[in-house]
Amino acid sequence: MLGLPDSVTACLFDLDGVLTNTASVHQRAWKQMFDGYLRRRADETGEPYEEFTPSDYDRYVDGRPRRDGTRGFLQSRGVELPEGSPDDSPGSPTVNGLSNEKNDLVLRLLDRDGVQVFEGSVRYVREVRAAGLRAAVVSSSANTAQVLDAAGIADLFAARIDGVVAAERDLQGKPAPDTFLAGAEALGVTANEAAVFEDALAGVEAGRAGAFAFVVGVDRVGQRAALLEHGADVVVDDLSDLLGRAPGGGAGGQAQGDAGGQARGDAGGGVG
Repeated sequence: MLGLPDSVTACLFDLDGVLTNTASVHQRAWKQMFDGYLRRRADETGEPYEEFTPSDYDRYVDGRPRRDGTRGFLQSRGVELPEGSPDDSPGSPTVNGLSNEKNDLVLRLLDRDGVQVFEGSVRYVREVRAAGLRAAVVSSSANTAQVLDAAGIADLFAARIDGVVAAERDLQGKPAPDTFLAGAEALGVTANEAAVFEDALAGVEAGRAGAFAFVVGVDRVGQRAALLEHGADVVVDDLSDLLGRAPGGGAGGQAQGDAGGQARGDAGGGVG
């Protein structure tokens, strides 16, 4: 058993934090970029320096397209920068320039440290494929293809919807459901036939907004309650926890699902 409703015939997996241990790499790169910019701004304006925090990452950046994350965090600090252009040099005081700096930092970190996978989650994907279900990767990252190749798992997925594809098709990023809906379409299924697997709050919001059959939250950083509140039907520590579990059941699974439903009900239906 895969821990999914019988109606599910396809699975849509986020990459960073779900399949690969690269979410921490992104978080370090975001912090290094933003802290550098905020220090320079404080020196220039005399305003106090306030560092980029883990809470900032969860609220404004995690799971979102790069420029949306840059823009959203800066706006939260009352900073409005010009958009600039995609070829702005890294570190330029534009949304594109800072976003390009963050991307360069990620690529350097990945080149230095390599890509680690969550073995249990990869085992789950293999079981999904063995059971005859289709699988796609849906990620906001523009580096998805390179990460999949470096991790040696590209062959597990019949489709890839990433930051590059989203830009080409003008798809809104998470928490909008557009990229997940595109992933379902690429696999030839509707939303009510697909399950979403996400570790980011924006990602589970997207799964709920798209009315997908089942939304699995993956808690790597201790945000189980928030994942349920934002739209997860069930939350696990690793996708391998779903193996052998009835849909929504197993050790603590039903309680997590009920808690999520109650939280969404108390909030007036959540983001759906």
